[in-house]
Amino acid sequence: MAEIDPLLVHLKQNDGSDLHLVAEQPPRFRAKGTVRIIEGQAVLSNETLRAMMQEVASTRGWEEYETTGDLDFAFSLDGVARFRANYFVQQTGAACVFRIIPEEIISLEDLNLSQAICDLADLKEGLVLVTGPTGSGKSTTLAAIIDKINKTYSRHVVTIEDPVEFVHQNRNCLFSHREVGLHTQGFEPALKSAIRQDADVILVGEMREMETISLAVTAAEMGMLVFGTLHTNNAAKTIDRIIDAFPAEEQNMIRLSLSESLAGVVSQLLLPRADTGGRIAANEILLKSPGLPNIIRDGNTPMLSQIIQAGKSQGMQSMDDVLFAFAKEGIVTPQDAYMKATEKARFEPLLPSADEDPPPAD
Repeated sequence: MAEIDPLLVHLKQNDGSDLHLVAEQPPRFRAKGTVRIIEGQAVLSNETLRAMMQEVASTRGWEEYETTGDLDFAFSLDGVARFRANYFVQQTGAACVFRIIPEEIISLEDLNLSQAICDLADLKEGLVLVTGPTGSGKSTTLAAIIDKINKTYSRHVVTIEDPVEFVHQNRNCLFSHREVGLHTQGFEPALKSAIRQDADVILVGEMREMETISLAVTAAEMGMLVFGTLHTNNAAKTIDRIIDAFPAEEQNMIRLSLSESLAGVVSQLLLPRADTGGRIAANEILLKSPGLPNIIRDGNTPMLSQIIQAGKSQGMQSMDDVLFAFAKEGIVTPQDAYMKATEKARFEPLLPSADEDPPPAD
C-alpha cells in the first residue's frame, strides 16, 4: 500500500472530489465545494510529501516533474476509484491535487440532464463543445454522452486526453484511449492520426491551441462527430474564444468552417443545492438551427440569445433562465443564482431583502 492510499480512501469515503497536499500544511480535501482539513493528520514536510508523490508516479513522470516542476497523470486505486493527479511546485515546496474519477460512469439519466443533451449522443457528425470552469463537471457530462453512444451504436471512438480520465469498456463501440505524452506527443498529431484511423467519434480532452481547434473543426467538417471542452461560461463566449484563437487574417475562414460544423454548445455550472444538499448542474444549451450559421459567419454573437430563445422547443435554454428557475423553485439560493447570472438586475428582486445591497458580482 502506498503512503498516500489512506488519504485517497478518506476522500472517497467522505464524498470528496479533490485531495490537496501542500508542503508544510496538513492534508485537505474538497467536498461539496468546500476545502477542509483532514482531522488527525500531521503537517506534511516537503521531504515527506515528495516521497509520497514519487511513490505513485511513474519513473518517467517523476523525472518530468523534477525537470519542469509540473506533471499530469492518472492512475487507479483498486476498489476505490481512478484519480487524475496534478503535481506542481509552490512557495513552501512540493504540492499536488488528486481529483477523483468515478470508476463507474454515471448515466445521462442519473445525472438528470435535459433531453437535448442526451440527444447529442445520436448525432452522426459535427462539433459539440461542453464548456465551463474547472470543476464544473464537464468530463462527467461528456463521459455520460459517450457512454450512451457506447450502449446504442457500433462506432470507433478515439479519445485524446491529458491524462485519460474515464476509461470506457468496449460494449457496442470500439475505443482507442490515447494519453498525451504517453501514447502520442500532443493533441495535434493525435487528431491528425484520428482522421486517418477510421474514427466515427473523437473526444478531445481540451481544445487549447489554435492547431487543435482547427483540426477538430476540420474533422467535424469531414463527417466525424467531435466532442471537445473549453473553459468558457456560455455559448457566446465559447464561439468568440474559438475565433479569437486565430490571427485576424484567418478569422473569416474559421468563422465559415465553424458555422458549417458546429452542432451544439453545452455550457455547465455547478451550484450548491438549497433543498436537498449536494450540487446541481445548470446548463445553457445552444443547438444548430437555420439562423445559427449566419450569426457565426457575421460575428454577431450577441444575437445568440435570440437564437436560444427561439429554439426553446428544440431544448435550447439560456443560463440565466435556468438559474432564475432554480432560484424561484428553491433549488438554489437566490444569492448563488445572482452570483452566477449575467443579467444580475433580473435577479435582484429574488434576493432576501430589497433594502439590502446585493452581493458583489464575481
